[in-house]
Amino acid sequence: MAARVKSTINPALLTWARETAGFTPAEAAKRLKIDEARLAAWENPADEDTPSIPQLRKVAALFKRPLAVFYLEEAPPRFAVMRDLRRLPGAGSRSYSPAVQLEIRAANERRELALELATDLEQEIPKFELKATIQENTETVGARIRTTLGVTKDLQWQWRDNDGRTGFNAWRGQIENLGVLVFQTTRFPSDEASGFAIATDKLPVIAVNRSDALTRRTFSLLHELAHLMIRISGVSELETDANRSPEDQKIEVFCNSVAAAALMPRDVLLAQPRVTALGPRSAKWTDAEISELARDFNVSREALLRRLLTFDRTTEEFYRQKRAQYIAEYLASQKRKKELAAESEMKRNMPQETVSNFGKRLVNMLLDNYHQDRMTLSEVSGYLGLKVKHFPKLEEVARFRDRQWLR
Repeated sequence: MAARVKSTINPALLTWARETAGFTPAEAAKRLKIDEARLAAWENPADEDTPSIPQLRKVAALFKRPLAVFYLEEAPPRFAVMRDLRRLPGAGSRSYSPAVQLEIRAANERRELALELATDLEQEIPKFELKATIQENTETVGARIRTTLGVTKDLQWQWRDNDGRTGFNAWRGQIENLGVLVFQTTRFPSDEASGFAIATDKLPVIAVNRSDALTRRTFSLLHELAHLMIRISGVSELETDANRSPEDQKIEVFCNSVAAAALMPRDVLLAQPRVTALGPRSAKWTDAEISELARDFNVSREALLRRLLTFDRTTEEFYRQKRAQYIAEYLASQKRKKELAAESEMKRNMPQETVSNFGKRLVNMLLDNYHQDRMTLSEVSGYLGLKVKHFPKLEEVARFRDRQWLR
């Protein structure tokens, strides 16, 4: 039997690929079905042991890197602007999971692609001008967002629906009009992160977790927009607790408060007839009243109650009681969704999913480059991961603009 051909890779590239993919040595070794000591030998420049070509293909597939990257003389510069603002299980920092790492990398690659496409199309990319400081009053910052986006109470009231889809799409459209790329993530669960922001002056990025309910995604949009305004990139959760560093806790509380102020302006909320009628510290809110008011503002019931608590319009005990109820209801609904999904095959709308995940701005830039003969249909298909047969419908979905959103 012929001896296996060993690769002549740069061991430092193997370490770089593993770390940037979010794998510990133990996790990587387990997935590659080798001993951890063997992996350590591969990554050690002083050791002559290297993976065979078939083994290297498995490594490349696991770390989502092209095979050729392992033969470079040195590692590419890391994209290291992200900050982990999620809850920490204890002292010290927490690294991103491979799924989160992959989404961040994909988002940054999409942004770089959009910059190249804009150059090809000779499009001027507007500078992201909206700013804030963490020392500012969050009600003032929330009002600035609404003014900049052109969102009035009457316009927001037009976005009311039963599941929050209209509100999410409308807020997303307004934010994208500022020159922000808004993506939806699909690789990691919502209990790991609600989203992330890549803060930069041109084509900043907001990514929200598609597994979250639509009203929660809307809140995440505004939360991450606040991150862009203070120019702090990071991976976030919407929950805030003492298990973060004081500095990061302050950032997340600020961004949550800004999101709440933008979605539920103080004066508008307190002027609602039912809020006025019940008065301070009321525990008499019915489920129907809470749901109706939450629907008016395109937010979840919990976010609405939290805002009422902020203004002393309900009690801490009532809020905690309702929060526990909403969590139980959510878990039950998720279980039921899984059961229904197992019972029936739901037909996917791939063009709509593509626009939903990539955002209209990037999809339209790709389509424009194709129509100007700067890219082939095959190239656009490869970037989007969408079969060519879906492109007529993709054009229809991507070009559509609901005028109601833009008034």
